[in-house]
Amino acid sequence: PLEFRSPAGFLIRVGRNNRQNDQLTLKQAAKNDLWLHAQKIHGSHVIVETGGAAPDDETVTMAAELAAYYSQARQGQNVPVDCTAVKNVKKPNGAKPGMVIYDRYTTVFVTPADRSKER
Repeated sequence: PLEFRSPAGFLIRVGRNNRQNDQLTLKQAAKNDLWLHAQKIHGSHVIVETGGAAPDDETVTMAAELAAYYSQARQGQNVPVDCTAVKNVKKPNGAKPGMVIYDRYTTVFVTPADRSKER
């Protein structure tokens, strides 16, 4: 997965394919980490490693911009990105790699941003 660091120091990881998304979300992330994904669009799972702390708004916005950028909505504007704790993300029985369901989320609207220089 790609790794980024927010200005507040939070590590942000971005899965690049279905297998990385599965590994990142279901095996590596802690239950209280933050999970983000572009709403109803194929794209990367983004994890903010919180270490139990609440991430600041700038970190959440940066992670949402990454989720939008590494999705099929890369060229869009005002892209809806869902955000929830990893503990609210589940893999249905028999689902393909990268396929998850989730609940108790909030939605933020962002314009995709290429943050590759900030890695």
